[in-house]
Amino acid sequence: QVRLAESGGGSVQTGGSLRLSCAAFGNTADTNTMGWFRQAPGKVREAVARIHSRSGATYYVSSVKGRFTISQDNAKTTLYLQMNNLQPDDTAMYFCAAANRLIGGLDPGNYNYWGQGIQVTVSS
Repeated sequence: QVRLAESGGGSVQTGGSLRLSCAAFGNTADTNTMGWFRQAPGKVREAVARIHSRSGATYYVSSVKGRFTISQDNAKTTLYLQMNNLQPDDTAMYFCAAANRLIGGLDPGNYNYWGQGIQVTVSS
């Protein structure tokens, strides 16, 4: 089992930055893919980015490419999401997730473990 806990959310103005963290506890050695997802009120959960834990290979959705950066610490126990040039459309609850398998895409159904989520609000 793996437990995930997000931190670092908050409120910023348009153009601001935030760095989300996700601490992983438990059998983290069994996780091969970690990702960030978000869900705005009344909308479905959507993918943001993912990283392969061993290779460091990353993938971003087009709406955040060039603005967001996903990374992990060397111990692979903390996942980060650096978010720059934030826009009101980025307002959502952000979730980190982990998968046992190596996952190429960002289908949330492929992830085994989820954090509780943390709110990010961007005001215009």
